[in-house]
Amino acid sequence: MTEAMTTAADARETPSLISSEKVQGTPVRRPDGEKIGTIEHLMIEKGSGQVAYAVMSFGGFLGLGQEHYALPWQALRYNPRLDAYELEIDERAIADAPRATEDRLGDRTWELQIHNYFGYPPYWQ
Repeated sequence: MTEAMTTAADARETPSLISSEKVQGTPVRRPDGEKIGTIEHLMIEKGSGQVAYAVMSFGGFLGLGQEHYALPWQALRYNPRLDAYELEIDERAIADAPRATEDRLGDRTWELQIHNYFGYPPYWQ
């Protein structure tokens, strides 16, 4: 396939952009490299196209007993050395964070709670 024939669907990453397909499944690690969890998916505001938050799986064993947490997108920094998203938080703070459940997604009161919990302004402001 020539470069001219490459379509937008074939592009997965540029120096400043990454496809959501590549974000899914990416580990979340502490600065020391210890794995915290995995990005399950991103929640994107339909109107603005802005990433609202990432849903991370945490805990469990072989997929059983995992909890899901919404992390403000601003809380995550990609670290190429770790090939992972970095989050400076201890395990207890994650376990105490508001959990992501189907009935909460899109609820502004809950979204405000998670942004306040992690210390970031809401994405809509």
